[in-house]
Amino acid sequence: MTDTSLANGLVGNSAIGALIDSRARIVWACLPRFDADPVFCRLLSPGPDARAGSFAIELADFARSEQEYIRHTAVLRTRLYDRHGGCVEITDFAPRFFLHGRIFHPSMLVRRVTRVSGNPRITVHIDPRFDYGETRPVTTFGSHHIRYVGPSTVLRLTTDASIHALLERRCIHLHDTLTFLLGPDETVQDTVENVGRHFLDETVAYWKDWVRTIFVPVDWQDEVIRAAITLKLNAFDDTGAIIAAMTTSVPEHPGSGRNWDYRFCWLRDAYFVVNALNRLGATTTMERYIAYILNVVSAAGDGVLQPVYGITGEAQLTERFAPALAGFRGMGPVRVGNQAFEQIQHDVYGSAVLAATHMFFDSRLEHAGDVNLFHQLEPLGQRALVHYNQPDAGIWELRGSQRIHTYSSVLCWAACDRLARIAVRLGLDERAGFWRESADAMHAEICANAWSPERRAFVASWGGDTLDASLLLLNEFGFLKADDPRFAATVEAIERELKHGDFIYRYIERDDFGHPENAFLVCTFWYVYALHALGRREEARATFNRLLAACTPLGLLAEDIDPVTGEHWGNFVQTYSMVGLVNCALRLSQRWDQAY
Repeated sequence: MTDTSLANGLVGNSAIGALIDSRARIVWACLPRFDADPVFCRLLSPGPDARAGSFAIELADFARSEQEYIRHTAVLRTRLYDRHGGCVEITDFAPRFFLHGRIFHPSMLVRRVTRVSGNPRITVHIDPRFDYGETRPVTTFGSHHIRYVGPSTVLRLTTDASIHALLERRCIHLHDTLTFLLGPDETVQDTVENVGRHFLDETVAYWKDWVRTIFVPVDWQDEVIRAAITLKLNAFDDTGAIIAAMTTSVPEHPGSGRNWDYRFCWLRDAYFVVNALNRLGATTTMERYIAYILNVVSAAGDGVLQPVYGITGEAQLTERFAPALAGFRGMGPVRVGNQAFEQIQHDVYGSAVLAATHMFFDSRLEHAGDVNLFHQLEPLGQRALVHYNQPDAGIWELRGSQRIHTYSSVLCWAACDRLARIAVRLGLDERAGFWRESADAMHAEICANAWSPERRAFVASWGGDTLDASLLLLNEFGFLKADDPRFAATVEAIERELKHGDFIYRYIERDDFGHPENAFLVCTFWYVYALHALGRREEARATFNRLLAACTPLGLLAEDIDPVTGEHWGNFVQTYSMVGLVNCALRLSQRWDQAY
């Protein structure tokens, strides 16, 4: 029944998200928030029943389907055609709009099923699961609703469809429009049709208005708008956190065991996400994300930061297995939580400072950085100064080894470098001198230990001889100027060893789980950054266009890609990948004054 590819559509409202496959089946949805129990978990194969853990609307005598977003919105439309000329259209969304002066975004999914042509017959299968596939709900019903009762959660489906047809899964003729509201166990105060139509109209209007507030480049406007909406969907409005992806445990490549839970917030993403939001002009989302990071920093107290936190800032993300779920295409394990919260990753200090730097230099922001915030950031600089030459797990979160990773060292340098710049802006001459002197000394030591004369490149770890795609960012962080021959040489070395077809691998040596088999998509976006910085503009545009061609039909990206088949792997939709798309497009596009 389920096409277990990642060519799914994403709908959401910055409180919840859902993945919908090409035949309009909800195959993944966590309620009531991103990191909650996946009540629809078909993506991760909950048993032999082909419909278990999904919300499917099946068209009798199905022939084909079409799928697209309503332009410039997060509202997805799927058309199903039968073999007799019949057609139905399913409209999926999560409500989001202004109501009573604030954003209304309930933990609710809305589905509207409309007859387009012919005499179509549909069967609706609604089979939520609880406790990560362990528990079937107890079902109760009334005249216009069905309640799905789990151990700690109750969902209510309110609809104008026949309740008994749903319970008995009978095939029915679709004459007009049926509406399904799935969410909290609350009574709907108007007719389901009125509520569904009103929510749809208001949600479409909200997204179209939001898109008009962001900056887009001359080139690739539709792609950037889709990526911007996706970033907005991955942002948790309540706290400002931005998750790495909507899913857990989709493996990086077949049978790899690299199955991680990405429904959390990684500080390493901060610089790239904040930069993308800033360039888009999505300053409200950006400022809320910075506020989330600063709250995490404040809670840390002594300046010790974890690599990853929960979406409300929780520190404990203890990892466990979900045995009732077989995994994507049966490739377990399915993990809940992420033990990376215990890892030592020194790059987090630079990531946090880089994100907060915007508060001091972007006058659009409501809350400007001041001396008090600077002093709040200084303990992060002190941690960076102490640990820049110490072993850690690195950006790629190696679980079985620690080294002095060049990327982590460079980010520690960036923390001190930015503190020096902030101090200059605030007129704090003594602190500016201290942080500049510290950053310069760090820079010299990193260059002495991380540059390999034999490899003619900066290498992954001090004194090592392997390459790492994160070193494509040496210019991005300001560590090396674009005309520094060491930067060009490092890029060329990475091209020779880590480029496979159109894509860049993050590294190729064996790690805790063997040799990586697929390319980590964001690394190729970093390659585009580097080509652009080196003045290789035509190569950069060509590489970027190939990346765009690798997007799913709906313009979305997962974490990894098979460089041979183009198939997406890893958790989906991946924030890092979508941010890479935005940042590349905004760099490479022609200027507006050159467009016409």
